[in-house]
Amino acid sequence: MTAFGIRLPGMSSLILWGLFWEIIGRSGYTFFLPPLSEVIATFFSIVDTPAFQKALSETAQAFLAGVFSAVVIGIPTGILMGKNRLVDELLLPWVNIFLSAPLTALVPVLMVLFGFGMKSIIITTALFAVWIIILNARAGVMQINRSLTDMANSFGATPWAAFSKIYFWAALPEILGGVRIGVIRAVKGVIIGQLLISIVGFGALFELYSANFLMGHFWAVLIVLFALAFVLSEGLAALERRVSYYAAQR
Repeated sequence: MTAFGIRLPGMSSLILWGLFWEIIGRSGYTFFLPPLSEVIATFFSIVDTPAFQKALSETAQAFLAGVFSAVVIGIPTGILMGKNRLVDELLLPWVNIFLSAPLTALVPVLMVLFGFGMKSIIITTALFAVWIIILNARAGVMQINRSLTDMANSFGATPWAAFSKIYFWAALPEILGGVRIGVIRAVKGVIIGQLLISIVGFGALFELYSANFLMGHFWAVLIVLFALAFVLSEGLAALERRVSYYAAQR
């Protein structure tokens, strides 16, 4: 970040926004936005409570299960679409439809099919993440150097050997990019599932704090959620940069 020709640390923008938040909160302009210092103090007061620990555990379980399902389904499906034209023509319209459609509208259908428990929340999380993973894996495979696939065919590589030794590694930068975006979408999916399907986890805390106008608690939980999503996204982005040399080798 550069201001007036002076290079500032990378977190300077967050510090400036934090100061702005603190000023607005202390001005008493709205009860909805308490001072940031109060939010931080509230976070340290609730982080060790059983309610917060239980909510974090339930949200983490649903999130990890949903992301794992999306990755396991999305990467092979995207690679298959990228290397097989018939499969691509059959699945691509549906992938584009679900990627652009408001998936929240499908939540009532999932509730009817799978009930009001954790299973529906996990499926909702996976649905938010899987489509972008499929598209990115497909795009990565379609950019693979033709000579690599010709070499695999000439040496009689089995489908599994071609997948595990050529397609996956050559498309890895795009796959990681899709997983990173999918993780961000999965955060939205798990919270929507916990708010609409079964009031558990962070969804239950949001419902409790907003209903009782405990805005310091509400923002403390929201900041935790944002921080977790940011850390996951930046971690995957760093991993993506480390393997970016595969793109040059294609």
